[in-house]
Amino acid sequence: MNKIRAGLRNPHHSDGNLKAWLSAALSNQDTCLEGFEGTDHRLERYIRGSLAQVTQLIGNVLTLYTQMHTLPFKPPRNNSTYNQSENEKFPSWMTDGDKDLLVSSPKGMHVDSIVSPDGTGHYRSITEAIFEAPSYSSRRYVIYVKKGVYNENIDMKKKKTNIMLVGDGIGQTVITGNRNFMQGWTTFRTATVAVSGKGFIARDITFRNTAGPQHHQGVALRVDSDQSAFYRCSMEGYQDTLYAHSLRQFYRECTISGTIDFIFGNGAAVLQNCKIFTREPLPFQKVTITAQGRKDPHQSTGFSIQDSYVYATKPTYLGRPWKQFSRTVFMNTYMTGMVQPRGWLEWYGDFGLGTLWYGEYKNYGPGAAVSGRIRWPGYHIITDASVASFFTVGRFIDGLSWLPHTGVKFSAGLTN
Repeated sequence: MNKIRAGLRNPHHSDGNLKAWLSAALSNQDTCLEGFEGTDHRLERYIRGSLAQVTQLIGNVLTLYTQMHTLPFKPPRNNSTYNQSENEKFPSWMTDGDKDLLVSSPKGMHVDSIVSPDGTGHYRSITEAIFEAPSYSSRRYVIYVKKGVYNENIDMKKKKTNIMLVGDGIGQTVITGNRNFMQGWTTFRTATVAVSGKGFIARDITFRNTAGPQHHQGVALRVDSDQSAFYRCSMEGYQDTLYAHSLRQFYRECTISGTIDFIFGNGAAVLQNCKIFTREPLPFQKVTITAQGRKDPHQSTGFSIQDSYVYATKPTYLGRPWKQFSRTVFMNTYMTGMVQPRGWLEWYGDFGLGTLWYGEYKNYGPGAAVSGRIRWPGYHIITDASVASFFTVGRFIDGLSWLPHTGVKFSAGLTN
C-alpha cells in the first residue's frame, strides 16, 4: 500500500519501479529451473507446470502494462529541464550525509561498524557485521571493511536494505572465494558475494572468485539489489564473474575481468567509466564479455556499457544471446584490436539473432570498426543520438528518480 501511495505522488517513478519488478519476477522463474542443473530433474518436472502458469501470468501483465504505458525509445518526460544541474542531485533514497560517505576517507566518516581481520574492529568477518546490521533499515548503515583478505561467502538477504560496504581500495580490501559449478553448486550459489537488499552500495572493494577456467561457472559478485551502486570496485573471476541478476544497477569506475560470459544476467545495468579485462580461457574456448538474459521483449532489462574501456588480450567477442531477447549496447567505449571484426557471437545456430537487440554507438580504438560486424537482424549500428540516449542512466535505469548522482562525477545522459 505504501508503494501505491508513493506511485500516486510520483507516477513516473512508479512506472519505472513496476516495470523493473515485473521484469525481475519473470526472470526469477528461469533462475528457479536453472537450480535443477545436475539433478535427476524429477522435482523439476513436478513444479515446471506451475511455474509455467506463473510465468505466463506475469508475462501477460507485463505485456499489457507495456502496451498501455510505453513506446520504444519514447522521449523522456520534461526533457527541456534535463540539464547539468540534474546531474548534481542525489537519489531520493540517500540521506543528506551520503555524499560525504562516498567521497571522504573511511577514517573521517561516520561508520556504524568496523570489520578488521586483526581484531581491531567490532568484527573479524563481514558476515558477522551484516548479520548484526539492522533489517529493513530506512537509513544508510555503513560497514567499514579494513584492508585485508576475507575468505568468505556472503549472502546478503533482501531484508538487509540500505547497507553500504566501504573498503580501503581495490586490491586492499578483498573478499574472495572459490565456489564453482564443478563442485556441485548451481551458478546462482557460486557467488562469493550476493546482495539482494534494496539500495546496496559498495566502494573500494575487490570481489573475487578464484575457481579458475577449468571449473567453469564461478561468480565473484551476484546482484539482485534494486537501485544498487558500485564505485571503484573490482570483480575478478573467469567464467560468469559478474552476475547482474535482476533489477536496476549502476557501476562506476569499476574493473571487471573474466573469460566466458563474464558479465551476465537479466538486470538493467549501466556500466560507466569501467575497465573490462579479458583473461586466459581454456583451450578452444572463445572469450565473450556479455551474455544478457532478457527473455521477453517487454522486460526493461539489458546492459549498457558507456564511456568504458575494453582491454582484450585474447580474441574477444562483445557478447552472445543467452536468452531470446538479449539486449546489450556499447557506447563511447574504447576497444583494443583483439575485439574481433565481427564483434558478436552466436549462442547456437540462429537462436535469437532476429529478436535480440545489440547496438554500438561511437565506440573507438582499433577493435571498434563496425564495417566487418555481423549483419544479424537484431544488430544495430546506432547513428541517432535519441536512440543511444535510451540506454543512458537517466532513461534506461530510471536514474533521474534514484541515481542522478552517486557522490562522484557522473553522466546521466550521453557525453557526446
